[in-house]
Amino acid sequence: GSGICTAVALVTLGGSSHPARAFTMLLFAFAFTQGGEAQILPKLSMNGIYYFLIGFSFIGVFFLHWMPPHGLKDISDVDVDVTDKKGMHHHIHKHVPRYVPWMSLVAIALTYTSIGGYWAYIKLANLSSGLEGGAIDEAIAWASYVSVFGCLVTTFIANRYGMAKPLIIVLLCMAFVTGMMVGDMTFMLLLLNIILFNLLWVFIDVYQMGTMSNFDQTGKFVALIIAAQGLGYFIGPNIAGSILEYKFGYDGVFIMCAVAAVMAMFVFGAMYVRLKRAIPALADAP
Repeated sequence: GSGICTAVALVTLGGSSHPARAFTMLLFAFAFTQGGEAQILPKLSMNGIYYFLIGFSFIGVFFLHWMPPHGLKDISDVDVDVTDKKGMHHHIHKHVPRYVPWMSLVAIALTYTSIGGYWAYIKLANLSSGLEGGAIDEAIAWASYVSVFGCLVTTFIANRYGMAKPLIIVLLCMAFVTGMMVGDMTFMLLLLNIILFNLLWVFIDVYQMGTMSNFDQTGKFVALIIAAQGLGYFIGPNIAGSILEYKFGYDGVFIMCAVAAVMAMFVFGAMYVRLKRAIPALADAP
């Protein structure tokens, strides 16, 4: 049920005229709720946690009247703005190749393979390094609040440079940040790593969902983002578990996370290069 609700929410936000801004607002709210839950839920009983979640779910009912009643047109017909040699702007329809949304979904699945493996073992890896569990939880909670800073600049960057090129750069940065976990870790290095990871996660989510919304004005493929993320969340921890089973240690886990992020960068980069040749205005759309 929660997956369906999230998919509908993504489709609705993706149908806005400024998807980067819409998804930034989504991640802005998510950053606060994630940090708040990390602070509040451990203090509640199991029944209290369920009552807390049920209560917040009911709040969403009051906003359902803002949902659009119908879907949009076919994906083959997308609107783009082009500029001719005389500097005149024209509004035209373009056919979006089928490989574009599918390659984007593959890149998202690879990205969440990295994210899933990272979050599944970040605490266990640092516990094995001698850090205290409470300190790790505190670092994760405060990093969620710090990631709000990313929400303040995502739209500005998208309006200036589009979403595709910054996404490629951010995926490379995520590979570097996950690779930083290889070797000995102190609390300050862990805190810095989690803060950077959360910041990059904000950029990645906004730009991946935003670019997909530009490619798919029907919302059909946007709704599959949840499935691609869920697939990555399933694959990442399972590969990481196999790495630990074969005695490659937590360093091997974070190397896998870095490799998955690099693979996502190459898949999305290849899609961007091909789309840049076919529909340049759509490739660099904000």
